[in-house]
Amino acid sequence: MPVAIRMNSTTVIAWMGESAREMRSHRDLLVQLDAAIGDGDHGINMTRGFDAVVAALDGDPAQPPGRLLILCGRTLISAVGGASGPLWGSALRNAGRSLGDAAEFDAGALLAALQAALAAIVDLGAAVVGDKTMVDALDPAIAALRAGLAAGQSVEEALAGAVAAAEEGMRSTVPLQARKGRASYLGERSIGHQDPGATSAALILAALQRTVAGAV
Repeated sequence: MPVAIRMNSTTVIAWMGESAREMRSHRDLLVQLDAAIGDGDHGINMTRGFDAVVAALDGDPAQPPGRLLILCGRTLISAVGGASGPLWGSALRNAGRSLGDAAEFDAGALLAALQAALAAIVDLGAAVVGDKTMVDALDPAIAALRAGLAAGQSVEEALAGAVAAAEEGMRSTVPLQARKGRASYLGERSIGHQDPGATSAALILAALQRTVAGAV
């Protein structure tokens, strides 16, 4: 039986730090993907936003993990332009509220927090799988995490499966015609391009997986 691990504020801080590094290292790719079907600023916005998150956490590291995620969400809303700030900001705030004031959280609470995050994104963006958005990466990832945990996998194993599902969902956006966001204005011209929001979502989940696995 897998050993249950407990996550805490250190986990959240490390996850956000790794997410910031992912945004910086993939900034040019995200800009390139967004230039094809959007404003071309997704990589810039996400890098600026997660750098601001890291700075905010440095100033207030002693809060419980749920409150830290709420702080991350507020910071992204204020620092990131376009749709990404409100979407990710709402997601992390909802995830933080799900965790409450507990000092630690387990795999089940992590799943519930990610489900709450996705619910906030769906509620705000009104997107579903197939619309060529971040939901195409996040929805299958959370489903894979849920299935892995239900099958008795460790949280590290289940998160690895979630990341694989997110990356598959990300790639699945290439042949889709966008039905939400700025890319939807292009109609059929959006076909053949990977969605930048799904790409950054997969990167953020990969950062979480590496953090929980102790690789960062």
